[in-house]
Amino acid sequence: MAYIINDDCISCGACAGECPVDAISEGDGKYVIDADACVECGACAGVCPVAAPSAE
Repeated sequence: MAYIINDDCISCGACAGECPVDAISEGDGKYVIDADACVECGACAGVCPVAAPSAE
């Protein structure tokens, strides 16, 4: 299952820079993950300061 970013996101962008497939983009008030592109590597979760990304 793809990762999702919950409402705890502070829009810092740390996750987007770590995604190896560029599946993360800035959304309306928080970053979002394209579920079709996500390879479930967890790199985004490893760098997020507020633990916003999680496995869906």
